[in-house]
Amino acid sequence: MSAEPVLVLDGQSQKIVEANPAAQRLFGDRDKLAGLAFAGLVEPESRGALEQLLGSIRAAGRMDDVRIRLTDHDSEMRISAFLLRQGEGQNYLLRLSPVSPVDPHNLLSDSKAKLLKLIESAPDGFVVTGNDGRLLAANAAFLDMTQLGSEEQAHGQTLDRWLGRPGVDLNVLSANLRQHGSVRLYPTFLRDEFGTQTEVEISAVTVMNGGKPCFGFAIRNIGRRTAPEFIPPAATTRAVPRSLEQISELIGRVSLKEIVREATEVIERLSIEAALKITGDNRASAAEMLGLSRQSLYVKLRRYGMMDAEALGVA
Repeated sequence: MSAEPVLVLDGQSQKIVEANPAAQRLFGDRDKLAGLAFAGLVEPESRGALEQLLGSIRAAGRMDDVRIRLTDHDSEMRISAFLLRQGEGQNYLLRLSPVSPVDPHNLLSDSKAKLLKLIESAPDGFVVTGNDGRLLAANAAFLDMTQLGSEEQAHGQTLDRWLGRPGVDLNVLSANLRQHGSVRLYPTFLRDEFGTQTEVEISAVTVMNGGKPCFGFAIRNIGRRTAPEFIPPAATTRAVPRSLEQISELIGRVSLKEIVREATEVIERLSIEAALKITGDNRASAAEMLGLSRQSLYVKLRRYGMMDAEALGVA
């Protein structure tokens, strides 16, 4: 059934035992390939490489492909060999494929080859997708970020599978790439195979491949960079943004209701800080200035993790 020519050789005589239809066509529809010595179908200058290939397979069980020339064929063929055991005997399974001519326009310069190697080894994730968002290639850092065992597990999967908001982030990125050709520092979350989320920034660019657009995404983990900008929460509280500028970073990640709550908390905390500063850390005066009871002020200080910072203040 193979579209490639496949032959089975006798291990002792190296004569052809079986040949698939593709091999029959390769050798001119010879109906009597069975029984012919395969070496007789190979150009004399290639027989040494063939003998070395079969000898290495017999001794070590494997060898890299070699190139040979067949009689009555102008182009080179690449040949792979595998050892087949049948009872106490051994046969060879040969697979032949044409060697594609080298296109000098597709050769990478040394500098470009080094660049690709650096991308593969980069600490930031990098993936290439088709126009539909399905992965064509991924570097080792992306596999580590998503907890995938191999690149094959990522191939054909849509990038949307790992982004924080399925159906939203990839659509936004793709729309901007089609319109502008590039995207810089798009904030979102990356979700690994176990559901753990990591805060990331994504920069992306559009490239043409065979007349069709492909997208390249650079994905950087910024969790450690952004963590210090949040107040360390108490055991029973959550982190709150320190400024209204940080509120804008939440747009697109959470609902408007949550953004309004976050903004209210920022304003409330900043007002408390200002009142304490004006009153010289006198909590009773600060509570009166804010129109709060002392107990309500203590609750809010504890909520925003400010009790330790104000522990030495005048009550």
